[in-house]
Amino acid sequence: MAEHYIPDNLPTHLQHYIGGKLVDSIDGDTFDVLDPVTNKPYIKAASGKVADVAAAVAAAKDAFENGPWPGMLPRDRSRVLHKIADIVETRGRELAEFECFDTGLPITQALGQARRAAENFRFFADLIVAQHDDAFKVPGRQANYVNRKPIGVAGLITPWNTPFMLESWKLGPALATGNTVVLKPAEFTPLSASLWPGIFEEAGLPAGVFNIVHGFGEEGYAGDSLVKHPDVPLISFTGESRTGQIIFGNAAPYLKGLSMELGGKSPAVVFADADLEAAIDATIFGVFSLNGERCTAGSRILVERSIYDEFVERYSAQAKRVKVGLPHDDATEVGALVHPEHFEKVMSYVEIGKTEARLTAGGGRPAEFPEGNFIQPTVFADVAPDARIFQEEIFGPVVAITPFDTDEEALELANNTKYGLAAYIWTNDLKRAHNFAQDVEAGMVWLNSNNVRDLRTPFGGVKASGLGHEGGYRSIDFYTDQQAVHINLGAVHNPVFGKAEDAAEVIDA
Repeated sequence: MAEHYIPDNLPTHLQHYIGGKLVDSIDGDTFDVLDPVTNKPYIKAASGKVADVAAAVAAAKDAFENGPWPGMLPRDRSRVLHKIADIVETRGRELAEFECFDTGLPITQALGQARRAAENFRFFADLIVAQHDDAFKVPGRQANYVNRKPIGVAGLITPWNTPFMLESWKLGPALATGNTVVLKPAEFTPLSASLWPGIFEEAGLPAGVFNIVHGFGEEGYAGDSLVKHPDVPLISFTGESRTGQIIFGNAAPYLKGLSMELGGKSPAVVFADADLEAAIDATIFGVFSLNGERCTAGSRILVERSIYDEFVERYSAQAKRVKVGLPHDDATEVGALVHPEHFEKVMSYVEIGKTEARLTAGGGRPAEFPEGNFIQPTVFADVAPDARIFQEEIFGPVVAITPFDTDEEALELANNTKYGLAAYIWTNDLKRAHNFAQDVEAGMVWLNSNNVRDLRTPFGGVKASGLGHEGGYRSIDFYTDQQAVHINLGAVHNPVFGKAEDAAEVIDA
């Protein structure tokens, strides 16, 4: 077995990045960051609190109000973003190794996340140049146009499952539209975020436009302080649904703009006429890639009864062949879960599942890994709709398989959770596929496909899976104010009180 790889260029400690400078917490507080393979602390990170967030917001606000970034031409901002993408691509291996070490993700998947991070910046760099705003003409009477303006300081709170890529997903549009930002990375995985300051400085981003405050999310700490700061009009959050509810409540007094991508318990529906081999391959990848720690995981597989037994047998056999290993091993398909707290949570669901359903694969720790956060890919069959492993987000390499008899039952089962992020439908019946896609309660639907996204499409969920959508122009909408400008061309007099016909003429126009 390969030896555990530790990058030789790890920083000695992680600091905040405020106003273009690396700084410790004002009170000097730190917290330990753990290596998920050994669960031993490998670095200390600055622990941000109210005062640290206040300093970061002040720097970002000053850069927005007095710096060049918001007023730069879109093409000039685009050049900086393309330079960021170039640097991310050049440093892709280093980024992936940091991400792999810090999160426990397999290195091959971490490399893909690094490539996607570069593409996120490149996509929004191109989009902001191609951006056009609406104009409405009333010939001889009036011209109207929409003026987009950056809003100010955006607070970005990111998760620990694919941290660097998801940071880029928020940073790209926030910066492209001329805002300044304060990033609060997940406390479990702050390592790769520490590379952003050097990348941005090399790309020429002005000081103060980008700021980082590390730390926890609880009251009085970094995340809570960022949400409650009155000079942060925008909060973009990715994480679990309960935290999203707390953020919603804390942001309400300030009427902040919110974009929240939350939890999921996404169904993968496999009909009898589907390409069974393709469906099994895709649903294996869909729940076990990224160690199962993915919001869009198809963690509930609903299978038509006539093929159910065959599906369960073949799926379980393939799950047993999924390679669990050290994250930096190129052969690894499932690495270590991110943190011992999360490992214990997932294992508790495995034990619950053993009392609720039939275990057909996995169900424990691999024998070759007596330490660290390693879990076998785990499959439960014959899962009842009211089972906890059917209803609750596990966020690990655990899948629940349930049979159905009719299209109507499949739809009822698919919609029978509080979540509504994604859905996957496997059938060769085109009419059924489109009708099911229309009726399933999910923000995103894939037909005969794994989770492959076009960056132009909206990303977001319904019900407990989120608030708002990002992606393409939806991201531009979130990070800008849209101001309507109306110009009187002089052919129509202003309406006069008492002359209803004049007012009606202008209103109707």
